[in-house]
Amino acid sequence: MNQQRLMQVLLAPQISEKATYVADKNEQVIFRVASDATKPEVKAAVELLFKVSVESVQIANVKGKQKRVGRHMGSRKGWKKAYVCLKPGQEINFVDGGAA
Repeated sequence: MNQQRLMQVLLAPQISEKATYVADKNEQVIFRVASDATKPEVKAAVELLFKVSVESVQIANVKGKQKRVGRHMGSRKGWKKAYVCLKPGQEINFVDGGAA
């Protein structure tokens, strides 16, 4: 895996109430990732960018919601998210902009 590809795998951290709960309970961080990203790519990208050690990665495809504008139906794009489980003692702090 080249370094340029790894820089494009992670799109954004997913910050929500559920993501905060998962982070506190399971020492996991949730990221929005590229739609063609694989588990090894996500693991390598997190380790490269945040200098932490990753234990495991789970990936979920989120389907786009059906939306209606007037009488026309449409749908939002689907996306992919990754649950990254960090090794004990590791943490990523997004407020400071990196590893803590």
